[in-house]
Amino acid sequence: MSAADFAALSIAETELLFAELKSVPAIILAVSGGPDSTALLALAARWRAATEAGPKLIAVTIDHGLRLEGAREADGVKSLATQLGIRHRTLRWAGEKPVTGVQEAAREVRYGLLCAAARGAGATHLLTAHTLDDQAETVLIRMARGSGLTGLGAMMRETALDGVTLLRPLIDVPKARLVATLSELGLCHVDDPSNRDPRFTRARLRALMPSLAGEGLDAARLALLARRLRRADCALDAAVDSAATAVAALPWHDQGPIALRAEEFVRLPDEIALRLLGRAISHVGNEGPVQLAKLEALYQALREAESAKNARLRRTLAGALVTLSRDRLLVEQAPPRAETRNRCP
Repeated sequence: MSAADFAALSIAETELLFAELKSVPAIILAVSGGPDSTALLALAARWRAATEAGPKLIAVTIDHGLRLEGAREADGVKSLATQLGIRHRTLRWAGEKPVTGVQEAAREVRYGLLCAAARGAGATHLLTAHTLDDQAETVLIRMARGSGLTGLGAMMRETALDGVTLLRPLIDVPKARLVATLSELGLCHVDDPSNRDPRFTRARLRALMPSLAGEGLDAARLALLARRLRRADCALDAAVDSAATAVAALPWHDQGPIALRAEEFVRLPDEIALRLLGRAISHVGNEGPVQLAKLEALYQALREAESAKNARLRRTLAGALVTLSRDRLLVEQAPPRAETRNRCP
């Protein structure tokens, strides 16, 4: 890393981070009190103060109820937000917490609460403080899980989430620069020990980053890989758009079913055919996202059945029924599962 990677963000750089948001009515800032989100709060306040007419800023802290310090840290964020002239709200995760998968569950609840707060405040955008370092860790996590091209593209700067635009303005900024910015502004932040807890995958991979950087695989390189994979992913999606039209036996309708010419489908490049199959299943299925490994297994079975000629195949996946019969590949919504009834002996 160069000296520039440890320099505080300038006012000009800050204005560029938020420039696209000048005309929106209101913004929710997700602020936990850690260094990244505290920097987001401070930078947004600096930008808003320099903007003649800009959006209303609302900082929201989620108290997950997982640590005793959570309530105190939320009060600290409220104090800083008030000092910076920004309204603040604390929202709490009520109820019992899961024994396993705590971080994943907390993330789902957190985004649910933040999006609800945004809609309630008339805010069009939700800003989080994900950094270049977070992006690199996400790439490593998804590599470890065997993610495909789309997953390895990691986090996008902007995405739609539950009726709100989720924006990560700091996604290309190294964490070290945010820490330097807080130091320059004389602002403190909290330290969450769970960020170093080896029970969590992200914390373990975070601990590996210095060693990886020593081999040239630093956060910037991993983030560059993600950007290049997203670019390739977009190109493949465009190819799938063309293939969907080329091999369709019938026009696609909102409710399905989707009929494809089987012989032409299996002649497509594997990645294009796989994505087209996944798109068809997602279009008519009703059981959530399609798992890549299961999709790959189904695609392989289809190829083998088609090559055998006159072979038939009928399988369900993610709420869709996939049938190969003669020259047609039909994807339609699967029938309801039969209810299991308890019977007395």
